[in-house]
Amino acid sequence: MSEIAKFRCQRIGCNAMFSDEDNPDGSCTYHDAPIFHDGIKEWSCCKQRSHDFSLFMEIPGCKSGKHTTEKPVIVKKPASPMIPVSSTATKPSPSSSSSKDNCARCRQGFFCSDHGSQVKNLNAKTTLSSVEPKPAANEAQPHQPKKIIDINKPQTCRNQGCGKTFKEKDNHETACSYHPGPPVFHDRIKGWKCCDVNVKEFEEFMSIPPCAKGWHNSDPVS
Repeated sequence: MSEIAKFRCQRIGCNAMFSDEDNPDGSCTYHDAPIFHDGIKEWSCCKQRSHDFSLFMEIPGCKSGKHTTEKPVIVKKPASPMIPVSSTATKPSPSSSSSKDNCARCRQGFFCSDHGSQVKNLNAKTTLSSVEPKPAANEAQPHQPKKIIDINKPQTCRNQGCGKTFKEKDNHETACSYHPGPPVFHDRIKGWKCCDVNVKEFEEFMSIPPCAKGWHNSDPVS
């Protein structure tokens, strides 16, 4: 009996293995294009967000359909036109700046009731920040119970860039190919700090080959 050929689904957020004989409608759950802005990762389809990339990739898909080997086509939004900012809004009035320059107390660095509103606000912020309680450095951490693992139970590797299913009895020090990370998202550039590879498209980022080997890990936090 010949072995059934299996393929990896290319939909974003799925990554499951499937065969043509076992691919019913609704077997695949996936996302549309991701959005990265100011350190926040967001799915454009369901608007779910996360600051952590690993947690972001674990958000369950909000759409369903059939598995496919075709990579999704992401339509880019046109860049919004730049709106010029009026320079008059940021420039101080000539009268206020000249009067402050001519003030003897301001020039000597003393507090002035006529021109010292900004200094008062700054001092208030400094005072508040100085009295904020700091967390205790020696605060006892709760004891984490050891996790009991069935060596024959299939598990999903949570190492970044892996995501494969494995059994603990088959796990070894070179079983997993992964990215130690962390991922880097900056000015529309996506990449991995561990291997210093940077691309512009999310599909290219997900296709960057892992640069490290190690043990599969179903719980990278522990």
